[in-house]
Amino acid sequence: MKKIVVVLLIFSYMQVVSAQNDRYHAQKPPKVVIGILVENMRPDYVDRYWSKFGDEGFRKLYQNGVVAANVKMALHTQNYASGTATLFSGVYPSEHGIIDENWFDRPKGVETGCITDDNFFTVGADSKTGNASPNKLMAYTVADNLKLHTMGKAKIFSVAMNPQSAIFAAGHAADAAWWFDQESGRMISSSYYVNTFPEWARDFNMVSQGEKYSGRNWALLHPENYYTESLPDNHPSEKGFADDSNMFPHALSKLVKAANSFNPVKATPFANTIVKEFALKLLEKEDVGNDDIPDLVTVVFSSMDYEYGLFGPASVEMQDLYLRLDEDIAELINFAERKYGKPNVAFFLTANTSASYPVSYMKEDFRLPVGDFMVEGAFALLNSYLNLNFGEAKWIEHLSGQQVYLNHKLIEKNNVNPEEISSKVAEFLVQFEGVKAAFPAHVLERDGLGNNPALAGINRSYMSGRSGDVLYVLNEGWQPAFKFKRVNYTDQTHIPMVFYGSGIKAAVVKNAHDAVDFAPTLSELLQIPAPDRSRGVKIFF
Repeated sequence: MKKIVVVLLIFSYMQVVSAQNDRYHAQKPPKVVIGILVENMRPDYVDRYWSKFGDEGFRKLYQNGVVAANVKMALHTQNYASGTATLFSGVYPSEHGIIDENWFDRPKGVETGCITDDNFFTVGADSKTGNASPNKLMAYTVADNLKLHTMGKAKIFSVAMNPQSAIFAAGHAADAAWWFDQESGRMISSSYYVNTFPEWARDFNMVSQGEKYSGRNWALLHPENYYTESLPDNHPSEKGFADDSNMFPHALSKLVKAANSFNPVKATPFANTIVKEFALKLLEKEDVGNDDIPDLVTVVFSSMDYEYGLFGPASVEMQDLYLRLDEDIAELINFAERKYGKPNVAFFLTANTSASYPVSYMKEDFRLPVGDFMVEGAFALLNSYLNLNFGEAKWIEHLSGQQVYLNHKLIEKNNVNPEEISSKVAEFLVQFEGVKAAFPAHVLERDGLGNNPALAGINRSYMSGRSGDVLYVLNEGWQPAFKFKRVNYTDQTHIPMVFYGSGIKAAVVKNAHDAVDFAPTLSELLQIPAPDRSRGVKIFF
């Protein structure tokens, strides 16, 4: 009798295991996952513009996908380079190394870009914009794992305006990362990825996209009274392209001529159209989605990042961008679903940064306790203070992204205690009204900052050898300001995150999640292991 029971138990167990395996493998991964990454996207834009969207873009994603409604990306410096690297690696800048778009390279004594690499050259134009690689990214990404897991068979591409977003979305092992060259107005890549320029890309570039669109005016998509969710077109908080160019229509030919490059095109909906058109051509011509091995194509829309610094998140320009982006996303989704079949394609929508409101708008319209932190004035005073304490010298070697780099050679030469001078800098900075906190590097290395959520960004972003000697944080709503340059700065941490398509059932996840949760979730969708060092957890599945 006992033997019969044992046999029955084993048989029952085998059936359970078999059923579990059947469930796990019941559905193959999608043949292709298409990522939609939007720079500087506040999640509340979708709610704000909902009534004006069509049915095939944002609405399709949000009504039929899994919406993670409470995702935050809290980094020391919110920027699209660090944000993209964090999303796709599943770790923070303290581990992946992309602490900002640029940082001070102490051995060379110069500021270096996070992708700058003169070992490689531009493919597709004569500029140096393609002298770039992902080699400063010190962590594997989901894309890298997909290549490893499929023994190189998966196809991985990215398309963007900004090279940083394109490169970190593509990772180290991608087939290609493509971005817009503001000098030539063409889509280019780096020799790191591309050895032979594909014929279809050459055909696309036969007409300079910069020249094609710079001759056009950016006029409103709809009548002006349609934009009821935005501030008036001439609101004083808008800096505009120039002193006399903050209202519709915007004459691009004049702006391009003044800039002597195609950079102004990036702040218009035409930039998103260029990215969309190139992505559609890539999906049509490259060997994507043609077998059962999942492929990954990430499309990055960047106009919002540039427009945000010029007009702000509540402007008519921003709403017009999103209404047009809604149409671009709809075209991308519908093309992919027709080409691959709905069961074979999945999409994600997220952002690598969020957006803050302008200081003048928050202060003058709502009397919020915010202001501009005048960086140049503050550090002129700091330099005088250090001279009084340690002698006349140039103690500050470099300023970058809310970090202070001190002159180590000078400190050593004058027998100054490095911990003493960095502590003095931190103590001085916190006396300014807009500065919330400042910390010397030795405190971060030795003790960290505990579990204070307000300071989590510094803990997550500090990396010895790349970060400065003192890192500081501004109070909520305060923003850095310079006399002669504009800075796109945000302290907002909420980002959108939606997964839609193959095998995904509509749901809203209201639990709090972190940006690093994106990597394991995307990995699960692709049915591959998450990056080994990933800090996140799956949002669903």
